[in-house]
Amino acid sequence: MTSIFRPTGRITRRLYLVFFIIFYCINILCLLLIWDSYNSQSWAIFYGAAVALIASISVLLIQAIKRLHDIGLDWKYALYLLIPPPVNFIGFIWLAVKKGQDGENKYGSDPRVTDIV
Repeated sequence: MTSIFRPTGRITRRLYLVFFIIFYCINILCLLLIWDSYNSQSWAIFYGAAVALIASISVLLIQAIKRLHDIGLDWKYALYLLIPPPVNFIGFIWLAVKKGQDGENKYGSDPRVTDIV
């Protein structure tokens, strides 16, 4: 299994869905924490949650790039996922549903052969 911090290679729908659920929930929790700390003017928690939010969004985008590679598309399509909700949520769900290319493509070998999860 490759690193979750490198946007190279391909991942399966199942692994992408696991990462998506984990990091999207982290995003929601960070947003709630940011809102609460802003209202209570707890700035250390506010900035810490903001950094965690940016990190989790970055990991989500990296996984989306790998999923786009599995479908056979370039990384540039991941920029559409930066559009605010609900458009980006629809895009993330589409990535979880769309079947990847069979066999090897220009982004790497078929991840279903070595899928652990």
